[in-house]
Amino acid sequence: MSNTTLTVSIGTDHAGFPLKEPIIQLLRERGHQVIDCGCTSDASCDYPDFIRPAAQAVADGLADYGIVLGGSGNGEAIVANKVKGVRCGLCWDEWSAQMTKEHNNANCIAIGARPVNEALALKIVGIWLDTEFEGGRHTRRVEKIEC
Repeated sequence: MSNTTLTVSIGTDHAGFPLKEPIIQLLRERGHQVIDCGCTSDASCDYPDFIRPAAQAVADGLADYGIVLGGSGNGEAIVANKVKGVRCGLCWDEWSAQMTKEHNNANCIAIGARPVNEALALKIVGIWLDTEFEGGRHTRRVEKIEC
């Protein structure tokens, strides 16, 4: 995946805001396009207002992948997974980033800025983007998600 140009949507709330620009920079350095769904500061806001549009961009085919950010990442993953066609995995370390793509073919990830520092968040994004879906027995499991 590392040589493929992608479009990635990103949405965050105030708690995840500190990770947004470093992740956008990483994506652009890798040659990817970014759809920034907000928010634009660390002022308190309601995360669904920014997470749902990022997830919807993936579902609508405007983005290949989505990244959603918040305090824990849990609420963000829940909102993203409410959008039909989105499979959002909560990533907290390098292994979870690999598994969410390799086994679940996640087209969106959620990262919590409170438990995950910037350096680790950037590693998570890189690993997730670079990991290929394993297919095989995982294909039938992923297909059952959308039934």
